[in-house]
Amino acid sequence: SPSDSDSEDSSLSDSELQEAFARGALKPGLNVVLEERPKRRNDAAGLRQCLAEFKQQLAWVERLDVTSGQVADPTSQSASDKDAVDAENDFQREMSFYRQAQAAVLEALPKLRKLQVPTRRPDDYFAEMAKSDQQMQKIRQKLKSKQEAMERSEKAKQLRAMRKYGKKVQTEILQRRQKEKKNMLNAVKKYQKGLSDKLDFLDEEQTSSQGNKKGSASQRIKKGPNAKRRYKNQKFGFGGKKKGSKWNTKESFNDVSSFRSKVAHNKGPGKAGKGGKKALNKRPGKRARQKMKSRAR
Repeated sequence: SPSDSDSEDSSLSDSELQEAFARGALKPGLNVVLEERPKRRNDAAGLRQCLAEFKQQLAWVERLDVTSGQVADPTSQSASDKDAVDAENDFQREMSFYRQAQAAVLEALPKLRKLQVPTRRPDDYFAEMAKSDQQMQKIRQKLKSKQEAMERSEKAKQLRAMRKYGKKVQTEILQRRQKEKKNMLNAVKKYQKGLSDKLDFLDEEQTSSQGNKKGSASQRIKKGPNAKRRYKNQKFGFGGKKKGSKWNTKESFNDVSSFRSKVAHNKGPGKAGKGGKKALNKRPGKRARQKMKSRAR
């Protein structure tokens, strides 16, 4: 079968490759077989030579380099643990870096002060912003929108408080009016039933109405006439108060001596029948008028 022939060809090819590899006829390609692992070397002399090549002989104030050894942990209890730092322990490793940097700072600060080099940032120090002007503009707009939203919320709170206060005052006024009305109705019922002979509720109404009238009159007096009225008064004069001859008074209202009931109700002498003068002037009916017309013909 074709599958059997393919498997035989592949097996022959693998065996041939193995024989060629054993004879050393194969050339090295991507995969290189190493006989032994390379040995690690610590070439301290070579490192010092490289360091001396690129090292510059400058003053320390120009270099500002500080080299310090490993600093002991002050919290360690035994002296043997002071120099031992577990490299696999992240906390111990980071703390050793922190202590070493702290020791370097303590060593460098006295040197800087001796050289009169300032170590603190001045009050008027200006540093360029890392963010662009567009980003800062967006931040400013956002802060402004937040402030406007806070102001709107405060105004809304004030309006709600004022509405609540207005509703409270309105309800108090309505309750007081209802109470006064109820008291007046009870007083009227008592007076109608004969339980009380006092009319104090009427006096209270009159005083309240008079107070309202006085208040309106005082408002009118305070306001005074307008400019047009004053000009016309100055041009045409002011008529003054009328005589009031036709005004009713208390005495004229109570005087009924000139009243005649017969004259008022058309019952005086010379009146024809029950209707009196109206009966004489009464228009005849339709049939009577037709009869009168036929007679005239």
